[in-house]
Amino acid sequence: MEKDLSYYMNLKYKIEIIEDTEEGGYALRHPELNGCITCAETIEEGLKNLEDAKKAWIQACIEDGVEIPEPDDNNFSGQLRLRMPKSLHRELSMNADKEGISMNQYIIYLLSKSVGRVQS
Repeated sequence: MEKDLSYYMNLKYKIEIIEDTEEGGYALRHPELNGCITCAETIEEGLKNLEDAKKAWIQACIEDGVEIPEPDDNNFSGQLRLRMPKSLHRELSMNADKEGISMNQYIIYLLSKSVGRVQS
């Protein structure tokens, strides 16, 4: 299959919407397409502008022979099945009870802390 403008325009790229709280309006961008960004007064207008920006961005890449990244198609459900020793299960459950939260919340806290998302 030839990867032409139509091919890339039909791919589902992520859309990031950033509200401008100081001056009003919104900035919108496709994070996978470095530099593909637009601004608008409303989200609806911004989505239309972003589609135009995406088209111009892709056309420029095709003309210049620049590689165009495709969307990351990893779908993460946020769920994980995990087997653990009964003794660890018991310890986690007891610690969660001490904190007054569910074991699921406690495990998420520990994992987040481990990867640096939560400050001690």
